[in-house]
Amino acid sequence: MISSTHRARPEGAGVGILGTGSCLPATRVSNEEVERSVRQEEGWVRQRIGVLERRFVSDDETGFDLAVGAARQALEASGVDPLQIGAVVLATSTADLPIPGIGSRVQGAVGASNAMAFDVNAACAGFLVGCEVGRGFLTADPGMETVLIVASDTYSRVLDPADRRTYPLFGDGAGAVVLGRVPASEGMLGSQVYTDGTLAHFVTGGPGLPVPAAGSANTDHYLKMSGRDVADLVRLEFPRLVNDALKESGLTLDQIDHLVCHQANPHLITACAERAGFRPEQIVLTGDLLGNTGAASIPIGLDVAARDGRLRPGDNILMITFGAGMTWGRAMMRWSEAGCRTVEAVRA
Repeated sequence: MISSTHRARPEGAGVGILGTGSCLPATRVSNEEVERSVRQEEGWVRQRIGVLERRFVSDDETGFDLAVGAARQALEASGVDPLQIGAVVLATSTADLPIPGIGSRVQGAVGASNAMAFDVNAACAGFLVGCEVGRGFLTADPGMETVLIVASDTYSRVLDPADRRTYPLFGDGAGAVVLGRVPASEGMLGSQVYTDGTLAHFVTGGPGLPVPAAGSANTDHYLKMSGRDVADLVRLEFPRLVNDALKESGLTLDQIDHLVCHQANPHLITACAERAGFRPEQIVLTGDLLGNTGAASIPIGLDVAARDGRLRPGDNILMITFGAGMTWGRAMMRWSEAGCRTVEAVRA
């Protein structure tokens, strides 16, 4: 059964992004390496998926390291003192450890000692869900000034190097934003998140399952995905999400300055966007150079666009996401002047 959480724009001050950040591993993994691993001819990945390269963490890097790097960058860009952060919400489905959560460790690492902290897991849809949580805090509690939302995923740790359905798609990375109050005409204009648990079998596996002993044929811990089913869902729901967002906001397609999507598959996302009527210059694409960075793909896209100078005050941004569960959703945001401050990108 499909469940839906809808949140229209509240009265009074808006909730928007005050600063963005991202952090990527240094190690680049080429298509040639991936194609050898999945036993496909040269050029297969680019032709079928549209990914040119991706980043993987090294043996001594973790999702926590990436999360801290992105969080620090977002805090610096926002100009917010870590002590002013009221909550740290960490979105991941590839946590380094089941206990403690990454969120509490990030809270300690960045010095946000007045903040509650916890993790959320909505897979690749985690950032949008985290923003919904943070927005709810700021709307409900006048005493809370800002919320730090961090998304970090290291899918390379749960991929089968021989699986052509998953190994070429994913990359590692983290993105972060600081949410705070902005003028009433700016910030989040409306959002909606859906979940259909009867589709949970579309994407399964991952770090919650024990890694078998060396030499074992058990591959349960690897991420498994029915790519065709996921793609069919994206093609079905993408236009609905766009139409609902336009109807709720009262905007036209031409008034959307930027479309920032979860980078499930560059070819698929670009095709769905263009079929919905978006022009290429409206689409923020990072999956070609980074692959699918899970929950981190939208905040990384926002940070890349902000640092490139593409995001200007008053710009209308539509975010669309799909994740395991299955969970999917959209959010419309009007960019604020505060979100235009940026700092140099960092590596773990």
